[in-house]
Amino acid sequence: MIKFKKCIENLCPYIPGRPIDDVKREFGLTKVVKIASNENPYGCSPKIAEALKNYSEFALYPDGNCTSLREKLSCKLNISANKLIFGAGTDELISLISKAIIEEGDECITASITFSQYEASVLAMGGKMVFSEMQSYAFDLNDILNKITNKTKIIFIANPNNPTGTAFSQKMQIDFLKNVPKNILVVFDEAYGEFAEEIDFPNTLSLLSDYENIILLKTFSKAYGLASFRIGYGVANANIISNLEKIRNPFNVSSISQIAAIAALEDTDFLKKTQKMNLEVKKYLCDEFDKLNLFYIPTYTNFIMVDLKKDSRMIFQNLMKEGFIIRPGSAFNMDSFIRISFGTMEEMREFMNVLKKNI
Repeated sequence: MIKFKKCIENLCPYIPGRPIDDVKREFGLTKVVKIASNENPYGCSPKIAEALKNYSEFALYPDGNCTSLREKLSCKLNISANKLIFGAGTDELISLISKAIIEEGDECITASITFSQYEASVLAMGGKMVFSEMQSYAFDLNDILNKITNKTKIIFIANPNNPTGTAFSQKMQIDFLKNVPKNILVVFDEAYGEFAEEIDFPNTLSLLSDYENIILLKTFSKAYGLASFRIGYGVANANIISNLEKIRNPFNVSSISQIAAIAALEDTDFLKKTQKMNLEVKKYLCDEFDKLNLFYIPTYTNFIMVDLKKDSRMIFQNLMKEGFIIRPGSAFNMDSFIRISFGTMEEMREFMNVLKKNI
């Protein structure tokens, strides 16, 4: 019998949202709306299809350096090209960071309710994840500071947070960083940062020169609508990047993903449209929940968590039968909550009609 590492014994595979076709087959439906995985309901920029229209180099490896995308992004962000690293989504970069830093017995810190891949990446390397308590479903940065020990190697922070949607300000971030020892890497995962328009959201990029122990993670999956292309990037000082590059898999970002990302960066109008529609849908849902006297967590993302005071697994099943895939809060130990990704306004109006029948 094959013997696997002891540290992965208690790990569970990541469970994604149910695929649309599966739900259609199971319940005999012709239309299913997936609002479970925080995807962009408006698709992606039409410039992407145009950019890929004549691509035919399928037999060739991609550019392992992501040269054109690296140049485009370094110019857009006004940073040196050697401060960038690219991955097959930020998931790969999270794993890469733990792989490069964590040794058996090391500790990392994150919030008690946040993206599960932080813990998975740490445990896979024989490390221990220390969980900080949350304050109003948000990262409690002071509690994280209190949990730092001489074994702490990495702090993982999602801002805005997934799944709760909460966010903290620039001042809170700076006050926090002033008190973090310089030998601890702080990972700021800003996958949903483009949606945090109603808060003094941190300009993490501007802090790279002052704090050489931070890395910023960004993705093209959410606001840019490129989830199927699997592409994200990290920004940090050149020393951090050069060490991560040593263990990055070669050719990890496909050619078509690089082309799509460049086209997405060029279409600022699509991004602005997504942000505008996102705010409108958020206001609509919050107004509807207020009318129903339902508690929801204030969100700075493209999803929201609402407390239905019922078993979320039951609600999940009932909504699927009527053509809506949501994320049950049971996945996050929030059993009476459901997480709803924002769809189009039409989809959300239809969803609310169905939800009202099930609460």
